[in-house]
Amino acid sequence: MNTPVCNVHGTAIVLGTTGLLITGPSGLGKSALALSCVSEVTRRGRFAALVADDRVDLTLEHGRIVARCPAAIRGLIEVRGSGIVKVGTVSACVLDWAIMPVKEPFNPRLPPKEELRLEVGRNLPLLRLPIDGPLSPVDALIALLASARYRKNRPEIESMV
Repeated sequence: MNTPVCNVHGTAIVLGTTGLLITGPSGLGKSALALSCVSEVTRRGRFAALVADDRVDLTLEHGRIVARCPAAIRGLIEVRGSGIVKVGTVSACVLDWAIMPVKEPFNPRLPPKEELRLEVGRNLPLLRLPIDGPLSPVDALIALLASARYRKNRPEIESMV
């Protein structure tokens, strides 16, 4: 295993074959979003799993960012208000996107240009994901990734759900 490029505050999940790093400040709902997405995608009959919650080790391997969980917290995730619970995980995933949950009011309504990428050894595309609204987070994520795929010609959305 390569030496970590960095250890970041966030949550890493894999939905289908798409690796996501959920990022943002404490209390934003990263763990809840991860649990919601993993549960919903699993209910839809597709593969989904947690990689790491709260802290994520990132390495750069063959030009791709790989997420792993620090050993001390492997298999653990916070359910806010209830405590830390044990869940099944996968040991690693290649990250395709960084996701930042956003709550209403959406201010600014559109992300600033400098927020479109997260620098973690190399650029990782960043998407804002509304978590308050009529769409489930997975449905909103599917729409955002489909739009990004057409803009960037990235086909991984089909492997997610």
